[in-house]
This record gives sequence, C-alpha cells and structure tokens, in this order.
Amino acid sequence: MHSTLIVARMAPESAEEVARIFAGFDETPTPHLMGTRRRQLFSYRGLYFHLQDFDDDTGRERIEEAKTQPAFIQVSADLKPYITAYDPATWRSPADAMARRFYHWSAS
Repeated sequence: MHSTLIVARMAPESAEEVARIFAGFDETPTPHLMGTRRRQLFSYRGLYFHLQDFDDDTGRERIEEAKTQPAFIQVSADLKPYITAYDPATWRSPADAMARRFYHWSAS
C-alpha cells in the first residue's frame, strides 16, 4: 500500500462540512478512478491533513489525471471556502501540498 498526505489550512469549525463534502465525493466513481483505497481527514490547530491510501505508488499520477473529471472539479470548488494552501506563495496544485515521507515501518 502507498499513501499520500496533503497538508493545508482549515478552520476547525469547518471539519463537519468538509467531511460532508468528501462523503458525497466518495460516492462518485472518481475515487476509484484515482485508485483511492482509503481516505482519512485530520485537523490539528488550524491545520488540515488529508491521508489517502492506494494499492501502489501511482496515486500521485492518478490524482493528476483525475483533475479533469467533473466530480474532482466540483469537490475542489466545494472545498475552496474551507481549505486553503499551507503556503499560498508556492501552491500550484495538490502535489505542492503533499508531505514527503522520510520514514516508514510496518509490522512483519
């Protein structure tokens, strides 16, 4: 399994609405087209963490390909009032908000 972690900013009181938006998006075919196997959303002191799990390491590329899908375009627009870039000066796409994993351990 491969994971991506997007880091952004979100007001804590927006969590319920953001969860509702993603629940609707996850009912569409688009997450399956992206290869998403699991999605988890976290917040901490004004930060937003979006963890997605994929079967393999093609998740980042498949997310880029899905950006033209109507459901992806819609969910992005719906989230815009709630989620803002961690660093607006450097953000151009979700790839610019992905954390870099520097350690991993799994039980054998």
